[in-house]
Amino acid sequence: MKATSARLLRLLSLLQTRKDWPGAELSDRLEVSPRTVRRDVDRLRELGYPIQATMGTGGGYQLGAGATLPPLLLDDDEAVAVAVGLRTAAQGGVSGIEETSVRALAKLLQVLPSRLRRRVDALGSFTVPMPAGGPTVDSDTLTLVASACRDSEILRFDYESSDGTASRRIVEPHRLVARGRRWYLVAWDTARDDWRTFRVDRMEPLTLTGPRVPPRDPPEQGVATYLAERMNVHMWPHKARVRLLVSAEEARDRIGWDYGRVEPVDEHSCVLLCAGDSLFYMACYLGMLDVDMEVEEPAELREHMARLSTRFRRASSAPAPAGND
Repeated sequence: MKATSARLLRLLSLLQTRKDWPGAELSDRLEVSPRTVRRDVDRLRELGYPIQATMGTGGGYQLGAGATLPPLLLDDDEAVAVAVGLRTAAQGGVSGIEETSVRALAKLLQVLPSRLRRRVDALGSFTVPMPAGGPTVDSDTLTLVASACRDSEILRFDYESSDGTASRRIVEPHRLVARGRRWYLVAWDTARDDWRTFRVDRMEPLTLTGPRVPPRDPPEQGVATYLAERMNVHMWPHKARVRLLVSAEEARDRIGWDYGRVEPVDEHSCVLLCAGDSLFYMACYLGMLDVDMEVEEPAELREHMARLSTRFRRASSAPAPAGND
């Protein structure tokens, strides 16, 4: 990168994405010498960015919080307003940008001076948001978990499962995902040696103490699909297997990814694996798909559908009331 200004912006962006960077790795990323990296760090310090350096083997650079807010083209009031707005958005105040808001909030809080953090905390403590229709998550918890994901740092927390069972969990955090006005952490559970999903509103994180670990490859099907499968199939008490007499492509167009997993059988049929908290409501939903189907299991779901069929048949054969002339 020949342009100094462009290289400085690239360096600043890298310093904001991780807790610390080895000098050699920054040199490789920027395609410059270690000496050039040192000069660029000095230039950023002159602009007000609090960059700390550690010497020796494994030494590197870290962007920290300073006594004053670095030049972000924001004054103090604007910085506080942005932080409060990001907290509101992260807690579901604006649909569709929750995950982006958490990442941006983590970056901003990393460099926000303590005097401005106190103003942000005061506004958060004495402002009552409108009810969101679901459990709320403390923004400090979100930013702590997001930072652990960013830095690949071991996360310890107390967790309460859906049945009220309490446990202490130790995980390698991977991604935070917002879904249905709730936050979920996808992480590698070290005790179970497998990927797991955790509701963030049921977590009580402990202070981050490390150690840091190399990032793992995500679940084979991708984080979003993995979470959808966990929620749609594994996290509900009642499960069903239904043969749909349409192609898998047509079934996915009708169902989407939010209700279950579709597995192709042949070009004219597929299997829907779905789950829910009520077999009766599952029967109602399946009836609205407007496709021919065969319930393979469980038998109780067939019974619910048979009762609905009888009820609809009686309703359709009842004589229409006489109209007024």
